[in-house]
Amino acid sequence: MRSNFKTVIGFVERILEKLNVEENKDQVSVVQYSNEPTAEFFLNTHKTKQSVTDNVQALRHKGGRPLNTGAALSYVKDEIFASSSGSRRQQGVPQILILLTGGPSRDEIRDAVVNLKDVGVNTFVVGIKNADILEMQSVSQEPTKAFLVADSSSLTDIEQKLILAIGKSESPVNTSGSRGKNCFNANAQFDTLPASQMNIIDVVFLLDGSDDSQQRFPDITDFVERIVRDLDIDVNGDHVAVAQYSNSAEINFNLNRYVTEKDVLEAVQSLSHKGGYPNNIGAALKYVREHAFSPESGSRLKEGVPQILILLSGDRSRDDIRTPVKMIKETGIMVISIGTTDADTLELQTISKEPKFGKFFKVKETFLFQQKTLQAVTCYSKKKDVVFLIDGSFDSRSGFEEIRNFVKGIVEILKVGNNGDKVAVVQYSRVATVNFYLNSYSSRSDVLNSIRTIYHKFGRPLNTGKALEFVRDHVFAASVGGRPTESVLQYLFIFSGGRSGDDVRGPAHSLKKNGIVTFCFGTKNADTLEMQTISFTPAHYFFVPDYKSLQNIKESVKDRMEQSEEIAQIENVGKQ
Repeated sequence: MRSNFKTVIGFVERILEKLNVEENKDQVSVVQYSNEPTAEFFLNTHKTKQSVTDNVQALRHKGGRPLNTGAALSYVKDEIFASSSGSRRQQGVPQILILLTGGPSRDEIRDAVVNLKDVGVNTFVVGIKNADILEMQSVSQEPTKAFLVADSSSLTDIEQKLILAIGKSESPVNTSGSRGKNCFNANAQFDTLPASQMNIIDVVFLLDGSDDSQQRFPDITDFVERIVRDLDIDVNGDHVAVAQYSNSAEINFNLNRYVTEKDVLEAVQSLSHKGGYPNNIGAALKYVREHAFSPESGSRLKEGVPQILILLSGDRSRDDIRTPVKMIKETGIMVISIGTTDADTLELQTISKEPKFGKFFKVKETFLFQQKTLQAVTCYSKKKDVVFLIDGSFDSRSGFEEIRNFVKGIVEILKVGNNGDKVAVVQYSRVATVNFYLNSYSSRSDVLNSIRTIYHKFGRPLNTGKALEFVRDHVFAASVGGRPTESVLQYLFIFSGGRSGDDVRGPAHSLKKNGIVTFCFGTKNADTLEMQTISFTPAHYFFVPDYKSLQNIKESVKDRMEQSEEIAQIENVGKQ
């Protein structure tokens, strides 16, 4: 980067021009790294834009090799995004990292990337010339946050795109600033909610008050306070209620109890932890539907005011949630579910209306911005389009028979027919090859016979991203038997014995956007982060030491399919 350093500094200066640097507004830090990182100045070093700019212009190239990006990312998390260095993460201020890199890292980056994400840092990556695009996208977590240019003179071409991307981003919230049991994991599912013409909402917080949540209860109430401050609480404005649950549920205060923000905040701050065991979320949902969202308690549902339930859960439910979930949504209550580290991901998605991960939006902006009228939820039929995408590369050759037997086992539980379930099989390595399409066979016996005759494809490298695109465009297509417009559940089962040679993030996001529920099965040589990225949720990823172990997880996969079907019957997953 030595020859490009002056141009890179100019790029940083132009980004600075867009910021509002002041003590109580934007704050800036600069770090250089090679074999080790060095902080040029911290977030709390300079209080004015002029001071920051002067110090950026005075920077000298650090030098050194190799390029240890992983170590640099860890340093930034621990030393720069720290309260002692000026970070205001605990006050809810978005934490933005812009990484400029000129080559591939010589050390491992994955743990550092996950750790940054865990503490709510939003990372953007700008790569110059020799940077590794796959590595860049791994660091940024989203392809849209990674920008590759041919040389430093092209940095001006992506400035506006970067600024726009930062402007659209929201930093995930981690309330405690530490990893583990006492902090939120930021895997919050948020609904796109309709706005009433009054632009007001009723919000009920349902808080985990069990014994397990006692230590993190101050974090939970702090989170509630920050949401409340974003609302417009007034007698004719937004109304708030709070309830807690463990083995039973109780209301701390109703929607019609307080009509000022000050009173609500004081009530939240004075909450006492309920206690109790175990977590009966199903019973709690039933209780708040009947008691917190009633006209007597201040609900304005009949007046057309959107009804919002925000559930904060720290552990999986010990009772059944499916019927209460269905009833609460039939009432017209929109649900946000936010899990702490012990919460069950799929269960939380069942409760919330639409699975989305990793971003925190202000409540009212999220609810009232995108839609002006209620949309009917499309219910799925119980028919399924099931596509098996099998690793046909050299990585899977020794386990191919076990994969084939597992696929046969899944097919045997399906109701294959012209008006029932349909099945397709595809193999992939460098390119994808269809063994048969969704409309090739109309009976289970024909499907099983065809699977028995499939031979291993062979080939390398393993281009999983291209295979996902191929399946999306050419196998789930209506022309070959796909039924996306008929509200048919669409499943993709992908088996991988190694890391992909191409980018998977864009195709994986597209599959989720199209409502395709993807299950991933990865052996010890597969990339866990990659598999979790592809899978519909992390709970849809199954690690197996080898393909012989697939038989050991068959019942778990069946259960997960049934849960996914239940979700789809309750809500339209990603297709509205």
